[in-house]
Amino acid sequence: MSRPLGNRLSFLRKSADIERVKREGRRFQTPFFNLLTCPSRMPGTRIGIVVGKRLGGAVTRNRAKRRFRELARCVRPQLVAGRDLVVFPRREALLASYHLLRESWRAALRHEGVLVSDSDQQCEPSVSI
Repeated sequence: MSRPLGNRLSFLRKSADIERVKREGRRFQTPFFNLLTCPSRMPGTRIGIVVGKRLGGAVTRNRAKRRFRELARCVRPQLVAGRDLVVFPRREALLASYHLLRESWRAALRHEGVLVSDSDQQCEPSVSI
């Protein structure tokens, strides 16, 4: 079964795009993750999630990616168009509750001026993450 194309277009997948954001982007740090933002060449906002082996084994890295993909999906309708974001999760993101991580995520996006509206829609995780 294939996924909707719109969902895949909202994530950065090419290493060249991620490297461009790392080179040209502006960094914001939180206890749970580092966030890099820069203007995009595409009309929509795309998010990349980079998890290195330093974070842990494959299970740990995949869990971090799942948590941040879910956070990205929850705020996607509220994001400013034309930005690329790259997230580098930290080990603390796996220990924090989902609600605390979500609040930190929204605060970081507001700080970087990437969040259009501040309406706090109830977006609960679709699966246990």
